[in-house]
Amino acid sequence: MNLLRDTQLILDAMPGETLDISVVIPLFNEEESLPELTDWIERVMTENHFSYEVLLIDDGSTDDSWRVIQQLAVANIAIKGVRFNRNYGKTAALQTAFQAVRGNVVITMDADLQDSPDEIPELYRMIQEEGYDLVSGWKQKRYDPLTKTLPTKLFNAVTRRISGVQLNDFNCGLKAYKQRVVKNITLYGEMHRYIPVVAKWSGFRKIGEKVVQHQARKYGSTKFGLERFINGFLDLLSITFVHRFSKAPMHFFGAWGTLSFFVGTMMTLYLIAQKVYLIFSGEKFRNITDNPLFFLALMAIIIGVQLFLAGFIGEMMVKQSTVKQADYLVSERVGI
Repeated sequence: MNLLRDTQLILDAMPGETLDISVVIPLFNEEESLPELTDWIERVMTENHFSYEVLLIDDGSTDDSWRVIQQLAVANIAIKGVRFNRNYGKTAALQTAFQAVRGNVVITMDADLQDSPDEIPELYRMIQEEGYDLVSGWKQKRYDPLTKTLPTKLFNAVTRRISGVQLNDFNCGLKAYKQRVVKNITLYGEMHRYIPVVAKWSGFRKIGEKVVQHQARKYGSTKFGLERFINGFLDLLSITFVHRFSKAPMHFFGAWGTLSFFVGTMMTLYLIAQKVYLIFSGEKFRNITDNPLFFLALMAIIIGVQLFLAGFIGEMMVKQSTVKQADYLVSERVGI
């Protein structure tokens, strides 16, 4: 082992020491790809003289992924691992890793060898020298089946339209961040797809994109499915709503509540005016409760009051509560 490598290992072993790069890799049942991936990362880091750490987050794998991580951590002190007690999802894995990273630049990538570690030096340069807060990979040429690429294109188009973030590939796992970006955003649900959107709405405006190499999956099978696709769109609606109204829920609930109450009141006044007119004109009239409009008016008033109260309660909760970080049950750690 040469002097450079010895120095690297010492740096990695020092608690609290700032590193050049933290590589975050969430994984689920990827035992076959991990040795090859970590060797590849080590080669790239050594060639470019980076101090680094690799955080492998085992999201409740049912194969031997955790045993492989333990073996890799023994062989290379730069490799660290966290094992979840069950499968929480990629967002949980990223959020947990982001709280532990020590690198000035944080690189995320998938564990299936479809992301190339050879892209790391250029991503690092774009963050450090060009001043980007976040750089997202763009798999311009993909080796995925049409059942995955076509929904992805639709997903990206809708996300660009709603969020205003002009990226071609939101779902690319290969991304680079300044450390202060990942330390100041909170993820939940399936929000890992929308980290650029969350970052922009948190005030990190300089977001770039880089065409990256995409490789065909070498081991295992894809985890992509219809459920993830649907959940992705639901989470997009969720974060859009939260971004706009989380700090002022009365703006949403109060506005709709007021409108509903106003419509109900107008219908009620119309019914009253109609009955008064019929009384003074001497014409025969039926009871107000026999008119379907009466029940629509009553329902509109009740809904309006409920929405207004929901907005008021929401405002009180915002003012009195603080954000509590989600906790995920970790069964084991290695190197951390």
